[in-house]
Amino acid sequence: MANNLWTRDELILAFNLYLKIPFGKNDHNNRDVIELAHLIGRTPNSISIRLSNFASIDPYHQNRGVKGMSGGSKQCQPIWDEFIEHKEALLFESERILAEKQQVPLETKFADILIGTENLRGEMKVREVKTRVNQQVFRRMILSAYSVKCAITDIDIPDLLVASHIIPWAANEQERLNPENGICLSAFYDKAFDKGYIGINEKYEVMLSPALNTKEKQPYYASHFGQISGRKIRLPGKWHPNKSFLQAHLDTVFIR
Repeated sequence: MANNLWTRDELILAFNLYLKIPFGKNDHNNRDVIELAHLIGRTPNSISIRLSNFASIDPYHQNRGVKGMSGGSKQCQPIWDEFIEHKEALLFESERILAEKQQVPLETKFADILIGTENLRGEMKVREVKTRVNQQVFRRMILSAYSVKCAITDIDIPDLLVASHIIPWAANEQERLNPENGICLSAFYDKAFDKGYIGINEKYEVMLSPALNTKEKQPYYASHFGQISGRKIRLPGKWHPNKSFLQAHLDTVFIR
């Protein structure tokens, strides 16, 4: 008989996967679902059901009236609550457990983003490794939610895309890894957004900063800025940008 009582590690790994794949792509034929099932000795169908359990307690989907499967939500709720209260700790733990199951040292798995940490020691190294790993997970969460397309231009080349923070990373520790604080943008528009040359209002429309007015006659203005003014951004399959975060960006970053 199958073991219906999942361990904490198994639930954390299922939650990790829930964060990384688009809603509606959690069926038992999904390659990532199959891979996780193999790693933890479960069936792909059982993984798919767990993902639906997490969807049923996700406030974003609850607000949309999408219920998912609630049967096993009691086992999932503590993991979700822990994520809300301790995002940085839980995300890093989920990647540590995943690397362990994959039998790959965490620093080997993330070697490409940990360059430069080799000579760090003690608490400084732990903190830097955790930060970089979590930023990488956040990037995957956001790109996945936006179907790996820029929210403004639909550019779909991953190397050119950034998981842009609405409230800057340094400005609010609690919201750093909140998926509602991220927008998938191409590197150019990420920089323009980060520096306040563009903003996004509560209708999800692109706003141009008056600071660009002096550039209206430049050849690049029409193609790079003029044509996106007032354009509604591509909204993700889950975790729409938080409107209060967008307003905070307009209030504190956007150049009036």
